[in-house]
Amino acid sequence: MTSEPSSAARPLHGINVLDLGQVYGGPYCAHLLLHLGASVIKVESPGRGEPLRANRAAGAGDPVGFQLINGGKSSVALDLKSKESHDEFLALVRSADVLIENFAPGTALSLGIDYETLHAINPRLIYATLKAYSADSPNAQLRGMDLTVQASSGVMSVNGFPDGPPVRCGPSLVDFLGGTHLALGVTAALLERSITGRGQHVDVSLQDAVLPTLTSNFAAWLTNPDSAFERTGNRHGGMRESPYNVYATNDGWIAILCISEPQWRGLCELLDRLDLRDDPTLATNHGRALRMLEIDDVVSDWTRRHDSVSAIALLQGAGVPCAQLKTVLQVVDDESTRAVPMLRHVVNDDGTDSYTFGSPVRLSEHEPLEPLAVSTLGEQNEQVLSALHSSSRGSHDGR
Repeated sequence: MTSEPSSAARPLHGINVLDLGQVYGGPYCAHLLLHLGASVIKVESPGRGEPLRANRAAGAGDPVGFQLINGGKSSVALDLKSKESHDEFLALVRSADVLIENFAPGTALSLGIDYETLHAINPRLIYATLKAYSADSPNAQLRGMDLTVQASSGVMSVNGFPDGPPVRCGPSLVDFLGGTHLALGVTAALLERSITGRGQHVDVSLQDAVLPTLTSNFAAWLTNPDSAFERTGNRHGGMRESPYNVYATNDGWIAILCISEPQWRGLCELLDRLDLRDDPTLATNHGRALRMLEIDDVVSDWTRRHDSVSAIALLQGAGVPCAQLKTVLQVVDDESTRAVPMLRHVVNDDGTDSYTFGSPVRLSEHEPLEPLAVSTLGEQNEQVLSALHSSSRGSHDGR
């Protein structure tokens, strides 16, 4: 039995986060923490803001890519190279619980905001960094982002078709996996701090975060490198499961896979191929993988005679995992995308429109947050910095 969502404070209520993140990885970590209840102040350079915000077209608002993962954050613009702004930033650090940064290697140190410096100011601070490569890697000082880490990690080498070149995965999966792992590390460090009273440095590398996605590929190479494959198109990365592919229908494409014997038997019965169901050489994944081309032909012959919607209904009824291949536009317009709710429409205070993501993390005790507006660059400067100055004056008066 599940309880009804309550109006109680969210798990990270009262946690103050300084988001110095740029582009996707760091800001997405802060986005996840915000939806768990943290208050987030996004700190950016004056004038242009962080690179993703700065990419806006002349005369246009903040780019939608920036909006999607920065809703609900307060915005403070500070030039950390100036002494006044640097001092104001350190004042923010003294009352912060978490700091997130994914600058290029060496940048935080050059700005005087590295872990050792800020830990001395606030020993309770969780200092979270996201870099391309681990600190103990020979590549630690190399710059890198999603594309370059897809290349260096092996992800691109296994993406694409056997007769084609390596291909970048369309989604920025490296950046977002990095941000997700960083959020996990931050929450674990906060839990430990509740016991020890001390903060720590949480360090995640993009390459380390993406390597586990290559589990099937690693398994193939570690098991038998002489027969391992690189690019396998839409087939299983280790070429160990069949059917496992994308198949044409008479109006599009659907993805179908069978990884268990009940699924395989259900598919054969649906296709009226009891001969395949009863063939002992096809009773296991290994046996089916050896006849992959034949099985793909059989499945394709069936799917081409159906439209995608009816084929999916029949396959699901038979217990076979499947899905319609949708375009990004179809997903944007799909009612289920907004009902979850993951893609949210927000009307800002100035009447402009924004779109922000919700959180994929669901807690039974809490309703998803309502859509959150995106702050303009430096919108909360006066509010946040005035509070700092008032606090500073109060501490001096009390001496």
